[in-house]
Amino acid sequence: MGPRRGVSVARLEALYRERYERFARVAAGIAGDSELGRDAVQQAFAIALRQRRSFRGDGSLEGWLWRIVVNEARRLAASRRPLPLADYEQAGNGHVVDEYGLRGWMAALPERQRAVLFLRYHADLRYAQIAELLGIDVGTVSATLSAAHTKLRRALAEAER
Repeated sequence: MGPRRGVSVARLEALYRERYERFARVAAGIAGDSELGRDAVQQAFAIALRQRRSFRGDGSLEGWLWRIVVNEARRLAASRRPLPLADYEQAGNGHVVDEYGLRGWMAALPERQRAVLFLRYHADLRYAQIAELLGIDVGTVSATLSAAHTKLRRALAEAER
């Protein structure tokens, strides 16, 4: 008898309830918008439910779900027209979203940098997990994270002048 395939609906529902906020935060960071992030998580879990029998169990169920969430967040981000940086820094009521505009700077990062940043700090994934999830080398994760940090530090230094 071979390895068991598939995952139960109950197990997916439990992970959805347990990890929803974390999935949504990371998806929002990747997509550049909190509403798109929530949409990505909803879509990802709908996909996971439809494809639950394809889960082979070679890796963790959560890793499999992360891959689907990240792919959906990327797909939704690609389908929308990005806002200018100034629009990210201002809330709808004209108030500044955060003191330095950090959310706008993060949203303006290239997609891979944004994804790595959110997967590392919001999903708390290790470099090897991020590399596997995004299909890149561990060294690329490290370099990408370093480049994102550098861009954010430069933006902060400019804002403090």
